[in-house]
Amino acid sequence: MSSPPVAKSPEEILARLISFPSVVGTANGDIVEWIGTYLRDLGASVTVLPGPEGDRWNLFATLGPADRPGIILSGHMDVVPAAEPNWSSDPFSLRREGERLYGRGTSDMKGFLAAALAALPAIAARPLSRPLHLAFSYDEEAGCRGVPHLLSRLPELCARPEGCIVGEPSGLRAIRAHKGKAAARIEITGRTGHSSRPDLGLNAVHAMAEIVTEAVRSAEALTQGPFDDNFEPPYSSLQVGTITGGQAVNIIPDRCAIEIEARAVAGVDPAGLFAGIEAKLASLSERGFTTRWEGLSAYPALSLRENAPLAVLLGDLTGQEPLPAVSYGTEAGLYQAAGIDAIICGPGDIARAHKPDEYIEIGELAACRKMIEALGQRLSA
Repeated sequence: MSSPPVAKSPEEILARLISFPSVVGTANGDIVEWIGTYLRDLGASVTVLPGPEGDRWNLFATLGPADRPGIILSGHMDVVPAAEPNWSSDPFSLRREGERLYGRGTSDMKGFLAAALAALPAIAARPLSRPLHLAFSYDEEAGCRGVPHLLSRLPELCARPEGCIVGEPSGLRAIRAHKGKAAARIEITGRTGHSSRPDLGLNAVHAMAEIVTEAVRSAEALTQGPFDDNFEPPYSSLQVGTITGGQAVNIIPDRCAIEIEARAVAGVDPAGLFAGIEAKLASLSERGFTTRWEGLSAYPALSLRENAPLAVLLGDLTGQEPLPAVSYGTEAGLYQAAGIDAIICGPGDIARAHKPDEYIEIGELAACRKMIEALGQRLSA
């Protein structure tokens, strides 16, 4: 692959990034190679970090002295699938219409990657006294599965950073908090047979009804607190999202499966909200059912104090006070759990994500590029 020019506009870079169909759960070598080549041409130190899947990689790069505390720009390279039939154009070919740029990942969140990469030539030309790092991950859309492998390697790559800016779409308004999340799949296997002899079978759907009932009870209990008024709703939540099972009305169903999720306010372990469900599941095993619990994803809540240096910095860079919280989750909570202050701030709007004709505005990219260039000035002071 030929080396890309080091000076490109955010729109040009975004077009290239969108052309890589880096759908969550699939190989991402092409996009990693292109970004890595671009960064090396700027003189950045680049490390490609393989994940255990064997076909996916995180990427970590540094401009400036890696042995000093600096700032991380964090983003994910994967996107959700674009199989919806009502796209107006090829979702993996950037289309401009007026001031809008359409394509899968434009807002979530290749727009941030493009703005960051476009800002780097100006930053690389400066003598940085503190480093700027880029941490680009895979499979964020599957529950932040890639970034833990990057975080485990961070101590050997740089001095502990002062902070991390996670560029999820926020209208370029910094955000200090989000809820944590855990998701799981539960499968119950019973014993099939003819519905005229229920005494000879073990009905997995009936058994799962007990689990669903417990989930509803747990969800209702959470409405009683603890509370955090920065969120809507201001309490933790739990729901059953999918349920499948059975073959026909006259066959005792021997299998049923559900997927559940919990979202927790700061200070509450999201996985701990499943305790009542796990206890009920154990009781089914004692009655002859086979049960299986599979964790699908988990990440902690983010909670950055109002007067934290990182919050003050982003307020200065954006010209707006950071917002207290948002409802969606990000990798920022994992950075904070690793001992690195984190905050959300990126171009675009989360309301445009995960739907046909996702777009970002050219002005939003330009504003993000300007913000990151201003950050580079701070790191060279």
